Amino acid sequence: MTTDPFPTPDLDHDWATAGFATRAIHAGQDPDAATGAVVPPIYQVSTYKQDGVGGLRGGYEYSRSANPTRAALEEALRAAEGGSAGFAFASGLAAEDTLLRAVLRPGDHVVAPDDAYGGTYRLFARVLGPWGVEHTPVNLSDPDAVLAAIQPGRTKVVWAETPTNPLLGIADIAALAAHARSAGALLVVDNTFATPYLQQPLALGADAVVHSTTKYIGGHSDVVGGAVVVADGAQLPVGLVGPTGTTALADAVGFHQNASGAVAGPFDSWLTLRGLRTLAVRMDRHQANAAAVAEFLTTHPRVTQVIYPGLPSHPDHEVAARQMSGFGGMVAFRTGSEQTALEVCGRTRVFTLAESLGGVESLIEHPGKMTHGSVLGTVLEVPDDLVRLSVGIEDVADLLADLEKALR
Repeated sequence: MTTDPFPTPDLDHDWATAGFATRAIHAGQDPDAATGAVVPPIYQVSTYKQDGVGGLRGGYEYSRSANPTRAALEEALRAAEGGSAGFAFASGLAAEDTLLRAVLRPGDHVVAPDDAYGGTYRLFARVLGPWGVEHTPVNLSDPDAVLAAIQPGRTKVVWAETPTNPLLGIADIAALAAHARSAGALLVVDNTFATPYLQQPLALGADAVVHSTTKYIGGHSDVVGGAVVVADGAQLPVGLVGPTGTTALADAVGFHQNASGAVAGPFDSWLTLRGLRTLAVRMDRHQANAAAVAEFLTTHPRVTQVIYPGLPSHPDHEVAARQMSGFGGMVAFRTGSEQTALEVCGRTRVFTLAESLGGVESLIEHPGKMTHGSVLGTVLEVPDDLVRLSVGIEDVADLLADLEKALR
């Protein structure tokens, strides 16, 4: 008897046993029943005919509440992260805001990264702060510091980015999940930098994952969006009952998504879904190029520090290697002076000077004056000589030559 060299995977109806790239291409994306189209159609529609009062076809009545194109994206995101429910939003911050309003009340407390994305910090400090929610910035690379920052009875969310933006800090997701759970709080992980291809926070104990799908998932710098994916069985913080009368986190997020209305539109959903289908192959190239760029920068005399989780010199390299299948496409480095950093940012040609990240094209920016200008003068202020690179999928020789010329 011979063994079949190409055994047929036992795929169930939701593709849960398939590999990541297969799930990203097929989950939620069955051929159109009416035409056989292999790509989900764009349902550019606001309302739906009812077959009698309350007679909804497929549950669709109004596109803020549900839209078939968005539903396909949400199912694909759910499958990619291995969660129980996915929700697509108009932006990453809309996703964060909706999730936080679903799980927090005035008087609650959040533990947050001390080098969080500036927009997330602004949301905590200037939107939720006046609403009565306090936050404590902490070095999330130190689980003991996180545990010390948790206020029993008040802390309802531990918010993690890993890697962080822009300093690429790494948090031990499993350790943070244990600390949050012991306090009856939720662990939320911003998985934007790692993507579900390289990191699966829900499998490590997180209760929810958020994304700016504008970045790697969309992947082509042509659409803005966000997502929340909830873990199977995730519940609201201890003592909280959601607006639907249950304690299920997915129920609360779904209610707030519809009530607040910052949903992803049909065309944006379609573009994001198109990006997700190629995420695996793009991330392989992103991180291969990023590793080469990081190695090059470590040898350059005008660079004083290189920050990349794939380098053994990174203080949390071992944690990253344990919980990630790759180290991503983001690299940061320091030049020793603000003026030099600004000059480097202005000299590149293959690297485009622009905010955002995660597209196929390489981007360069000065966080202190661009993406993180809103945290100037706070504990989250970044070094003024820091340069952040979003390494794209161009030929790596061209990327290295561009940086060499800019640094010369």
